[in-house]
Amino acid sequence: MRDDQATPRRRESGSVSRLWRRLLPLHVAVMLQGFMLWTPVEKLFMTEIGFDATSVGVMAAAYSALVPLVEIPSGILADRWSRRGVLVVASVALALSALIGGLSTGVDSYIGSALVLGVYFAMYSGTMEAVVYDTVLDETGDSDDFERRIGRVRFVESVSLVVSSLIGGWVAGIAGARVTYFLTVPFALLSIVAYLRFREPLLHRLSEPTSLRTHLVVTFRTVTRRRRLLPIITLAALSAVTLQLIFEFGPLWLVAFAVPAVFYGPYWAGLVSTLGLGGVLAGWIRLDRPATSAAAGAAMTAAALVVTMTDSVAVVTVGHIVIALAMVAIGIHVSRMLHDEIPSTVRTGVASGVSAISWIVFLPIALGFGLISTTGGLPAAGWFLVALAALTGALLTTTTLRHRGPEPTRDAGSFADGSGGEAAAATR
Repeated sequence: MRDDQATPRRRESGSVSRLWRRLLPLHVAVMLQGFMLWTPVEKLFMTEIGFDATSVGVMAAAYSALVPLVEIPSGILADRWSRRGVLVVASVALALSALIGGLSTGVDSYIGSALVLGVYFAMYSGTMEAVVYDTVLDETGDSDDFERRIGRVRFVESVSLVVSSLIGGWVAGIAGARVTYFLTVPFALLSIVAYLRFREPLLHRLSEPTSLRTHLVVTFRTVTRRRRLLPIITLAALSAVTLQLIFEFGPLWLVAFAVPAVFYGPYWAGLVSTLGLGGVLAGWIRLDRPATSAAAGAAMTAAALVVTMTDSVAVVTVGHIVIALAMVAIGIHVSRMLHDEIPSTVRTGVASGVSAISWIVFLPIALGFGLISTTGGLPAAGWFLVALAALTGALLTTTTLRHRGPEPTRDAGSFADGSGGEAAAATR
């Protein structure tokens, strides 16, 4: 091999190795955060302390209303202060939520736990994607490896959730569901140590400091005035809402089928495994090809129809897994499309804004799903899944046909004009 051919390959190998080492503390932190022993038996515990399908919907709507209020401020804070710091705050919120949940004795106190969990969601969601994207950009010079790297983060998270789901179901069967909440707290606190070991990329600080007002204006205009972003934002919201609906209400099928507590662990393990498998899938399949996106849409719509029409817990489990798997892969693909369109200086704020939109949309859907589940049964409410899956698949295919590639973002110069600050990020 000639030296001029070998040198670029050695450089590429060295860059990949540095990127892996740099992301390792994030992987450890995500693994510790994902060790939530209470999640597989949450709905069982909630029914024990007085919840029904309607109150589950009210709880979901409560934290869905809170998350958008925290999402955008947390994104602005991450862009202007520290993304690592915001992730540390997320770990604190997760530990506090688990503690309050374990101490809950009724609906009201448990909703308080859910509200604190909403703070965790708000702090974590857009921040993790932005910090991985900027780390990839910082180490490699482009975003080509983002989907694979965020997919690996999701895979680590998924493995942790699967293992903790199996252990959590076993612990709940022996010591009761309440104990699983208390055992989760130390893992959430340990994740803080891992986050503090992570070297944060500083691309979002390369531009000249701007006023908070200017930053807010650019973030808002990036979300609302760039027509290229509108279908991407809509698709991100649809995939997130459908995935959240599966995770929030899916276990109610097990409650309706009156399955033993021991089955909740394997069911939840299969469901959360989609977070990792979907991440791996996103790096393999080409959702930017119309035929692939159309096939993904058809598969998840068919799965939603089967879930709505069957009374078999095994079939329902497989259907939920197929839908979740597709939505995770679509979510990662759309995340890449979104981040390619925005500069680092407002990356977390815009991503958090998109996430906030998803939660706002989820709120009435959660209330409606809960009410219809109570009055008409889960099969009737399942048509929500059919509609969302079909709509997501159709929009994915349409967006794939129309999207012609991102415009270059200006990480160092998005506020170059100093006064108005809108620059290329906010005008379209």
